[in-house]
Amino acid sequence: MVIYGVYIVSKSGGLIFNHDHNVPKVDNEKTFGYPLNIKLVYENKKIVVSFGQRDGINVGHILTAVNGNLVIGKELEDGKDVFEMLDDEKNYPINLKFSRSKMTTNEKIFLASMFYPLFAIASQLSPEPRCSGIEILEADTFRLYCYQTLTGVKFMVVAEPTQPGMDILTKRIYELYADFALKNPFYSLEMPIRCELFETNLICLLESVEKSGISSV
Repeated sequence: MVIYGVYIVSKSGGLIFNHDHNVPKVDNEKTFGYPLNIKLVYENKKIVVSFGQRDGINVGHILTAVNGNLVIGKELEDGKDVFEMLDDEKNYPINLKFSRSKMTTNEKIFLASMFYPLFAIASQLSPEPRCSGIEILEADTFRLYCYQTLTGVKFMVVAEPTQPGMDILTKRIYELYADFALKNPFYSLEMPIRCELFETNLICLLESVEKSGISSV
């Protein structure tokens, strides 16, 4: 049982807290012949797959090693240019290692701002009156659980689809938020949460839930 992360979004849609709890590392290594049938581009100081995903190597994954040598920017450790190596037929067959890129803070802020209008649209589209919006978003490899408070703050947990008790967990996280963040006289609802006690108790709660499978702790 795995919980991947926790996100808290303010009433106005800003990301005010995030915690990466158990994000799995995805590595794929494969030997390629010439010509290379995956398109790579250099962006944000990384070599990224932009087209031709295959064998678990997906668009957005980053190139981390060539023939066992680490990739730093667009060069290898010995200073060789990666793209020059990939263009030279004499270097084939060549072994390439790819990994899923870790989300940056800016990317997390962008995703939180995207979830905010989706939540509002879902509440409007629902045929049920007084729909509260998205409570569970299900995909093949994860589920996103969302609990919205009366003040409009959203607590989101991303976990394995089989992880039980997540609806209870989101409410327990809200209780921790109320106990340790809201009781701080210097904190306001739109401010980022920077509270060591809140984060420490949150981590303990998540670890307990993963071990027991329930969140009644």
